[in-house]
Amino acid sequence: QVQLVESGGGLVQAGGSLRLSCAASGRTFSTYAMGWFRQAPEKEREFVAAISRIGGTTYYGNSVKGRFTISRDNAKNTMYLQMNSLKPEDTAVYYCAADTNYADVSRVGRVDYWGQGTQVTVSS
Repeated sequence: QVQLVESGGGLVQAGGSLRLSCAASGRTFSTYAMGWFRQAPEKEREFVAAISRIGGTTYYGNSVKGRFTISRDNAKNTMYLQMNSLKPEDTAVYYCAADTNYADVSRVGRVDYWGQGTQVTVSS
């Protein structure tokens, strides 16, 4: 098993930046492909980004391509999401996800482990 804890959320103005972190504990971090999802009020959970076990491959949702960057530091058991050029529509609770299968970590119904979420609010 792996435990996931997100941090770094907050309130930012449109056009600003935030960096989210996801700290993992438990089973060896590099065993897992990792991902980020988000969920706005009254909306379904949406895929944001995914990264392979050693970070060589990344994949982004269409709404964040070119603005968000996912990365990981396996030595620190931590994954990051650098969010630039933020828009009000990026407002959501952001969740960290882990799965041993990279093909599954971008699918809401297939993810093995979730963090508790961190709120990101972008004001206009």
